Amino acid sequence: MTTQRGRSGPTILEVARAARVSRQTVSNALNFPHRVRPDTLARVLNTVDELGYVPNRVARSLRTRSTRQIGYRLDLERADTVSFLQDHFLHALIRAAEDEGYLLLLFSSGRIDDELTRYADMLRTRSVDGFVLSGIDPGDRRPDWLAERQAPFVCFGRPSSARPGPLWVDVDGAAGIEAAVDHLVATGHRAIGFLGWPSTSGPGHHRLSGWQRAMKKHGLGTAHRASARDTLTDGTQGALTLLRRSPAPTAVVAASDTFALGCYAAARVLGLEIGRDLAVIGFDDSPTASMVTPALTSIRQPLEEIGRSIMRLLVARLEGHVPEPSGVLLAPSLVVRASA
Repeated sequence: MTTQRGRSGPTILEVARAARVSRQTVSNALNFPHRVRPDTLARVLNTVDELGYVPNRVARSLRTRSTRQIGYRLDLERADTVSFLQDHFLHALIRAAEDEGYLLLLFSSGRIDDELTRYADMLRTRSVDGFVLSGIDPGDRRPDWLAERQAPFVCFGRPSSARPGPLWVDVDGAAGIEAAVDHLVATGHRAIGFLGWPSTSGPGHHRLSGWQRAMKKHGLGTAHRASARDTLTDGTQGALTLLRRSPAPTAVVAASDTFALGCYAAARVLGLEIGRDLAVIGFDDSPTASMVTPALTSIRQPLEEIGRSIMRLLVARLEGHVPEPSGVLLAPSLVVRASA
């Protein structure tokens, strides 16, 4: 439609008048629908459709200095892995961002210095309002770097920041691994091994500590342990190292489904049958877990809840609030299948 003075398309004020609501209610309906009563939201959205209103994001950005975009680095370096965690997390984060009226701006980078350069470019050009960080490891430079520049961000993972109060959301990997060991002990296993990442991995540290805590709780030794890079090839070699020890473990708790499938491959090499000669439990509950034979018991992360929690903290920070608590630790769940 064409309105007065030759303008193309209706304005937000015209939408508000037609829907018999305030201008702010129209804005909330488009950007923060959870803040609007369902009947009012339906009326506003119907009016938007009827009038063909299209929000002018450019004008709004210039006026509010807000882009309604969140930056996220996509890790493209994990080619030899069957873990779908990143894809599922990304989908959950996109949905959560859209529910809050934001878009996710994806980018890739190589080394950490390249990543920080990309952050600096986006901050300088005001391309995004804030960031979500993942792959948090001990000594990670990114949280302190962003905090020094007062850039809003939330970590998926617990940062070891020198600065107080970084916002984070994480899954209690230690509790998940402990539940896996408890399950194996309940089914009669005593020689329970652990296959995980090197000590430089943040999630790996938490999952290893959960295994050690559970083994100590049950009065069991912790000699059956191996580490590897999170690829199917390296995971298979790590599993072979673990299973060739004497005495060999009768069960393995793996820090990822990739490692768990490495145990499957190693068992074939050694002539062992998963579920009969060797019990295996993975972590992440990837789609592969239910498709392999026998189906893999795995620890599932609440990815939808993770995405919502991250965006809740980030939006609060963007709106000038100080979220309490600054960290959210979510519980995983054990999905039992034939491998254990």
